[in-house]
Amino acid sequence: MDARVAVVTGASRGIGRRLCADLAAAGYDVVCTARSSAESRGALPGTIEETAELVRAAGRRAWPVALDVRDDEGVASLAERVLREWGGCHLVVNNAALAPPRPALLDTTKRWRLGVDVNVNGPFYFVYHFAPRMKPGEGRVVNVSSGASQMPGFGRAGYTTTKAALEAMTRALAHDLRGRVAVNCVRLEVPVWTEGFAATLPPDVDLPFEDPVIVSDAVLWLARQPVEVTGEVLTIAALRERGAVRPFTPAVRR
Repeated sequence: MDARVAVVTGASRGIGRRLCADLAAAGYDVVCTARSSAESRGALPGTIEETAELVRAAGRRAWPVALDVRDDEGVASLAERVLREWGGCHLVVNNAALAPPRPALLDTTKRWRLGVDVNVNGPFYFVYHFAPRMKPGEGRVVNVSSGASQMPGFGRAGYTTTKAALEAMTRALAHDLRGRVAVNCVRLEVPVWTEGFAATLPPDVDLPFEDPVIVSDAVLWLARQPVEVTGEVLTIAALRERGAVRPFTPAVRR
């Protein structure tokens, strides 16, 4: 491959959109995946095509792919296409997530299953289908978790449960893939501005949101580490202590 290739889920807005732009600036060609596209727009602003334009503006190749992470066969097809048409993949960032705002016991069981499918099964499908197609020693997977994984009082049991499961899965798959593909996780224990998160908060909540660029710092740092650095679940604070993430960076709300 002439360039390194990254695949980012949840790429139409928020953290995923910023990740794609920053990965391009760091020299990656980027596959931008999400459900929101020009042909099927979501309730919130942002599409994969708009994100792809940011990648191209940085001088890299962009491939916008409309995909639901719950689609096992669709993920398998994408992994094969990336290998065939772009020569393979170096980095997968499992960023797409769902955080229903209602308490789980007051919500539907259908929404519970949806959270499990998006937040746990989706990342598993991407590791399952992409990892075997990565060159041994060169592949990296970064999962994006939340401080809510350790906070039952967050009030969203589905989100807390699935993010805790994502962290456990990170460690387990890192063990299974040791020496071949590094699998790590960034736990966002600080509030990071995204349109999706902000839309679920009461109007009187005013959190000290940080810019999604701090997630890009964390992902890029992990992508540069040796394959032996694996199975880690790292907070933003821990990464700042290592000099991997810039200091507090207020979000510019759009």
